Amino acid sequence: MKKFGYSKGALSKAAEEAFIQWTLAQEKEKLSFNEDPVEAIDGLLSNVNIDSVALQHEAQQLWAVKVLKNVPS
Repeated sequence: MKKFGYSKGALSKAAEEAFIQWTLAQEKEKLSFNEDPVEAIDGLLSNVNIDSVALQHEAQQLWAVKVLKNVPS
């Protein structure tokens, strides 16, 4: 609470920063596997309940948000 104080929304700001720091740390972690990458992806996506087209659209939207946040308006 030292950094954000006790004002309205301080807890949300602290949680958001903690989540960002966690995701950055997770992105730096190297993942490796010695088997077929298609099988690995298939295993990771086995519990996803949307079709491939909807999944592609979702990936496109996530990519656009990530790229466009660094573009000045």
